[in-house]
Amino acid sequence: MGKITGFLEFQRIAEVCDPVTARLRHYREFVHALDDAAASKQGARCMDCGIPFCQSGCPVNNIIPDWNDLVYRQQWKDALDVLHSTNNFPEFTGRVCPAPCEAACTLNINSDPVGIKSIEHFIIDKGWEEGWVVPQPAAHKTGRRVAVIGSGPAGLACAQQLARAGHDVVVFEKADRIGGLLRYGIPDFKMEKHLIDRRMAQMSIEGVEFRPNSRVGGDVDARALLAEYDAIVLAGGAEKPRDLPVPGRELDGVHFAMDFLPQQNRVVAGDAVDGQITATGKHVIVIGGGDTGSDCVGTSNRQGAASVTQFELLQQPPAAENKPLVWPYWPIRLRTSSSHEEGCDRDWSVSTRRFEGSNGRVERLVAVRVDWRRDGSGAMRMVEMPGTEFAMKAELVLLAMGFTGPGDTGLLEQLGVERDARSNVKADTDGYRTSVANVFAAGDTRRGQSLVVWAIHEGRQCARAVDAHLMGASELPR
Repeated sequence: MGKITGFLEFQRIAEVCDPVTARLRHYREFVHALDDAAASKQGARCMDCGIPFCQSGCPVNNIIPDWNDLVYRQQWKDALDVLHSTNNFPEFTGRVCPAPCEAACTLNINSDPVGIKSIEHFIIDKGWEEGWVVPQPAAHKTGRRVAVIGSGPAGLACAQQLARAGHDVVVFEKADRIGGLLRYGIPDFKMEKHLIDRRMAQMSIEGVEFRPNSRVGGDVDARALLAEYDAIVLAGGAEKPRDLPVPGRELDGVHFAMDFLPQQNRVVAGDAVDGQITATGKHVIVIGGGDTGSDCVGTSNRQGAASVTQFELLQQPPAAENKPLVWPYWPIRLRTSSSHEEGCDRDWSVSTRRFEGSNGRVERLVAVRVDWRRDGSGAMRMVEMPGTEFAMKAELVLLAMGFTGPGDTGLLEQLGVERDARSNVKADTDGYRTSVANVFAAGDTRRGQSLVVWAIHEGRQCARAVDAHLMGASELPR
């Protein structure tokens, strides 16, 4: 724990953000990590709660009270070692994780939770600054070869763990750069890409080989990999976006969010993007109220949109959760992101009926307000409200309504792996084995659309399963 009376003496300390007017002029990160004194004081707030629910709330089961105590005592390197024992990439989660650990914090029952995410951010940035994050190559090689398909957080975590166990690991990525969703989904203002490059350099020394521009199931035959490698890990994510099949969907100017966001990431990386989809000077409507929609809002504002409106089909959640009812579980409540604070009109219980336009381009969105009511079986049903139809000017519409499963089906068809009812690759969380021998699956490919922290967890767990499969036992952490 931290200081015995720390939670009584100290208030939660938030990370400092650049002003909106300043950060809208660039695509760099604008959230600044805590300094040494602030981090120590924040760690002091961790209380001796007996049962650390924060650990069970964290998908990678970070040993949070231990590194909170070490940060309080300014034992920075020891804190980094504890943090890395459960999480390969805390610089990713310390920036983009929604922090379910904080929702589960015991202090959150009747006060502000410990700023666990900000402490994690501080520890890893401190570790890199001090040169404490170094490659950990295996002492002995096993002679076994593993192909990891997909270089998002699940694939990278799996690859690093397997390399440290002594296996020869090759990561195949269909895009031109390594990183998956981290590279071409998350905007640079939330997570700059040099963080990925830095980890790639570490992993390369540890023995991981990266092969971008390699579409397995396309230009690389998946069945050939089965013969060449002792095991294959499917970690390609859930890329198939949920569509909106309404009249006018075909109009130019109506795009999936993941057609829009990666283009800006490429521009920031220095690429020339022909025909880039931009929000500059346009009235933008984002359909979908989750993180991807929020990223569209922030990117549109930086591109100079005339206006940005975000619609959500579901009801507006309460401003504050009923803590005695939901703690320590993740609460449903109104969440306002930094992108929303930069400028956005938000509206809930809105269903899009159609898009209208002329000369093949979208000009208006027609929607109706809905109510959510329980039917005879107790299930919630959407009911359109009579007389509530309205139209809005729309020159760019971005669909950010989630994802429905793996996008690259050619790979899965070549391998012949079994799929579950939601079209994900079928595999359990004990062995992460698919229906095909020597083929494993982890991350969003297996569980469906989820968080970066869940992907890292599954990548680590899958690595242990593969190691045990190849060697008969594994010393990788469970």
